Amino acid sequence: MPKEKPSTTPKVPPSKKTGHRSAITDVVAREYTIHLHKRVHGVSFKKRAPRAIKEIKKFATLSMGTKDVRLDPQLNKKVWESGIKGVPYRLRVRISRKRNDEEGAKEKLYSYVQAVNVPSAKGLPTAVVEE
Repeated sequence: MPKEKPSTTPKVPPSKKTGHRSAITDVVAREYTIHLHKRVHGVSFKKRAPRAIKEIKKFATLSMGTKDVRLDPQLNKKVWESGIKGVPYRLRVRISRKRNDEEGAKEKLYSYVQAVNVPSAKGLPTAVVEE
């Protein structure tokens, strides 16, 4: 019988494997800078702003781990203010993970994305926001 090689995968605590969050850390707000220019590069002009909105939702899903992502109407206005093809290069956003209190909700948590007014979004680090 051939000998089995020992597993090279690192030992990970159970909470990291399952992806479950504790109740303390589940509600959080962070400020991110999203580099939209690289995400809409090569996209035809008439699809740039709609693609930017989709990319913001995708970014929020990845960063907060929630499938339910809701965008603030002011964020939508900020993306669309220069028209369908004039999407801003970078966008500073605040993403808040909140509890879903609706009856019969599929997801326990949702992410709410808001635009943050800054003179320049370039070079700003991710920051945890105390609400």
